[in-house]
Amino acid sequence: MLKIPRALHGIAWMIASGIAFALLNTLLRLIALQMPPLEVQFLRYFSGLIVMSPFIVKVGIRAYNPKGLMGQCWRGVVHTAGMVLWYMALPHLTLADTTAIGFTGPIFVMVGAAWAFGERMYWERWVSAAIGFTGVLIVVGPKMTVAGGYYDLIMLGSAPLFAASALITKALTKRDKTEVIVVWQCITISVFTLPLAIPQWEWPTLVQWSIFLGSGVLGSVAHYCATSALRAADASATQSVKFLDMVWMTTMGFLVFSDVPTISTIAGGLVIAGATTWIARRESKRAP
Repeated sequence: MLKIPRALHGIAWMIASGIAFALLNTLLRLIALQMPPLEVQFLRYFSGLIVMSPFIVKVGIRAYNPKGLMGQCWRGVVHTAGMVLWYMALPHLTLADTTAIGFTGPIFVMVGAAWAFGERMYWERWVSAAIGFTGVLIVVGPKMTVAGGYYDLIMLGSAPLFAASALITKALTKRDKTEVIVVWQCITISVFTLPLAIPQWEWPTLVQWSIFLGSGVLGSVAHYCATSALRAADASATQSVKFLDMVWMTTMGFLVFSDVPTISTIAGGLVIAGATTWIARRESKRAP
């Protein structure tokens, strides 16, 4: 029977996570055009908790007790802090600026994984990350502007926070099950973002509630896949394929919002896909 290396398991989980996040972000973009963004963020995680509640009740609350509550809370604090910075800068930057800065996240994760977990940084992973980031720059470079001033730095500040959240998740996988981590992410972020949502609260319509419930399903699936990826392989081994998210988002933008891909988008997408294919082949040859 063919044995698939753990790194490829992790890569496959991360690709699935990226596709689910692309679908999720499409829904959230639709709803964020109608409601305050911070309320959208709260309801997105709260809806995830609602969606998962039947499973929690079925197996019992005790099955979802974390072995380290403080770790779960710290992850919620760090992730919420990243979201606050992200939403502070979002109205002042173009989507191209936001996307380019956001893709510095995998680099922070790779550096953090080497420092925090002592993961061996194979040269192929660095090369793949560099090529993938180059692909992102090819996509967004022609659209970049110098407008935004210090808001660029605020957005950049969110990237290491999201990377820290991913590294904390990696640490949590050593003691808690994937479903426990996902449930507590919804709990902690819902608690921490509720005070931010209340001052600008607008009651959702029935259609908007249905969109939020759909986002709750997609968000839970996306985070489950991402957590499974971090459990299956080194954090650094799975980060290169994060650059494929640009491809998924470009596709959804075209299908849903009629955003026609430019030549630079197509060229950058090919570079990203090439880097991902190459690192996947290299990791498949590495000992499990």
